[in-house]
Amino acid sequence: MAWSTIAEPGDAVAGELVSALGAERALGLVLQAVDDGATRGGLGGEARGATRGAAGGAAGGEPGALAVLARDCAEAGVPGTEDLRAFAPVLRAALDRWVPRLGRADVGEVVAAARAVGARLLVPGGPTWPERVDDLGAHAPLVLWSRSAATETLPALAVVGSRANTVAGAEAAAEITSIAADAGCAIVSGAAYGIDAVAHRVAIAAGAPTVAVLAGGIDQLYPAGNVELLRNVQRQGALLAESPPGTRPTRWRFLARNRLIAALSDATVVVEAGARSGALNTAHHAGQLGRAVFAVPGAFSSSASVGCHRLVVQGRAQLVVHPRDPSDAVLASGFRIGPGAVDEPLVGARHDPEVLRVLDALGRRAMSEHEVAGRSGMSLAETADALALAQLQGLVAHTSGGWVRA
Repeated sequence: MAWSTIAEPGDAVAGELVSALGAERALGLVLQAVDDGATRGGLGGEARGATRGAAGGAAGGEPGALAVLARDCAEAGVPGTEDLRAFAPVLRAALDRWVPRLGRADVGEVVAAARAVGARLLVPGGPTWPERVDDLGAHAPLVLWSRSAATETLPALAVVGSRANTVAGAEAAAEITSIAADAGCAIVSGAAYGIDAVAHRVAIAAGAPTVAVLAGGIDQLYPAGNVELLRNVQRQGALLAESPPGTRPTRWRFLARNRLIAALSDATVVVEAGARSGALNTAHHAGQLGRAVFAVPGAFSSSASVGCHRLVVQGRAQLVVHPRDPSDAVLASGFRIGPGAVDEPLVGARHDPEVLRVLDALGRRAMSEHEVAGRSGMSLAETADALALAQLQGLVAHTSGGWVRA
């Protein structure tokens, strides 16, 4: 739980350390390295208390703690430690990312917030852990939070697509979902407006389990217009989140969440997607994981279908010819997309990803660089660079009270 409050979803360095060293030992060594001055920003003794408790008091601040951490990583076989000279800067950059949050990590508050909404903690290797997400390797979630009915593990189909779908797109998503539900599949999506909501509603109407993966904490039911839908999902299936309770949804967390939708499913179908749709990000993750990917595009002249057409023409997805094709793929053993698939992502972020993160972190009031770093999950150095770039683009301004959106 402490690690989930420190590292952003998908942080590969955190994942590798926890996997190789164990959560408690890894956290203790990280605190040692911070105490030893291995980062640009220090961490006061009083602020360390809550986090240190989770590490069992393992951090002692001995000299050369960063070297000790790097050596232990090498002995545990962490990827990249073959060349410790090259690995050290990667490790230091990770420490810089985590320092702004180390003093604020309070496991007790996390537990209390989870209890308030009746959430359960799922941990790797536990009886209710969804083993499919382990395919993400170092990018797998450190923990998951769940609000759910008791459901069995079933073959799963992810149904995602445009938020601004057409009537034809909604009808296609509904038919595909209905057939999959009748075939015994669970339906996975992200509870967004549009195709996601159609998939969840049809699954509920069909009496099939459905899983909604949240971009924020398990107590953050978002979007507001789908709160009642999310409560129905909880009653019939599950709500899942990897960020700790209290974490607000942000654009970069939606992108991180998409990898979980792909990993939790045996196949993914994208129903209508524009050139920059987040559903394409889900399809990309599914392809990288070797999952089957299907697309249901609309008219070639429709801007809402550009992404789906590209998926098909680039060999990243199969065209849905019959609405049962995706569920057939889920139920077929060893189904994988053909050799035409490629690994590079379809689209880039509209802005530099780090600029996007600081923009999302900024609220209505002015904030200091330290506060922006803590909210964005980046190091102080990364935050300063991103704010400077955003300022050059006219997206933020620096006032006497701190940084604000322009």
